[in-house]
Amino acid sequence: MPDVATVLHPQLDATLDWVGMANMQMPILFDAGDGSAHRSSAKVDVFVNLTRPDQRGIHMSRLYLLVDDHLGSRALDAATLASLLNALLDSHRDMADRARIGIRFEHLIRRPALRSGNSGWRAYPVSIQACLDAEGLHIQIGTEVVYSSTCPASAALSRQLIQQQFAKDFHPDMPLEHTAVLAWLGSETGIVATPHAQRSVARLRVRYAVDAPLNIIALLDRVETALGTPVQTAVKREDEQAFARANGSNLMFCEDAARRIYRALDADNTIACFNVQVEHLESLHPHDAVACASKSQL
Repeated sequence: MPDVATVLHPQLDATLDWVGMANMQMPILFDAGDGSAHRSSAKVDVFVNLTRPDQRGIHMSRLYLLVDDHLGSRALDAATLASLLNALLDSHRDMADRARIGIRFEHLIRRPALRSGNSGWRAYPVSIQACLDAEGLHIQIGTEVVYSSTCPASAALSRQLIQQQFAKDFHPDMPLEHTAVLAWLGSETGIVATPHAQRSVARLRVRYAVDAPLNIIALLDRVETALGTPVQTAVKREDEQAFARANGSNLMFCEDAARRIYRALDADNTIACFNVQVEHLESLHPHDAVACASKSQL
């Protein structure tokens, strides 16, 4: 059959940085770190460079078939990615010397409730970027943690208003009765202000050390523990109360959150470098508060 891709117009001869396909629909099999591989639906981007100016295009079908062969039947790990990237280059050995692949999917992890003994599912976005070039294999992992952040400034201002209300309702000359104060503390009249809190997100990109497993669960656990208030799944009243307590004892600005995550990731010797961006989606105003931190360059 004719192959017009091999016929180049003389005015179009040039090398190309990347050529390939984006948003291919593929199944992947991924072990997030608990020893159990789960199948997910993924979107896959795959590219090679084109080093020959006399070649009009690459062999797109070869890319697709190799991705299908590797990701459809093998667990997704560093070895599988290395094998796939080498196969991509072998299929274009006279045309390319670099290959890269991007994989995006959601991974479900079961999370326990804070107090009730129930549990529920959280879907975490996962992105994997892998590249093979003259310097070797490079793999980056991206994910997100959603959490609650309560503003320290708003908390201080709320406490001041409560103090002022207490001074108004309990005059210095009045005898303080335990039952009256206890009732006041449990009333809407007494607690006249509450600090603002908001759903917040920490966006993470990490590069693991050589031969370290792609342990997403350990990464998520480390960050959620550092933050202290990840969003919940199954929630009964006792869980909601525990979450309120955690927020009240865990006040943070976006700068605090970024520094907590930095310390947590820096203490993990399986992570070579990382980038963190936290966004507090403010309830006080329509713009967001953002802080970033990184270790080395990805």
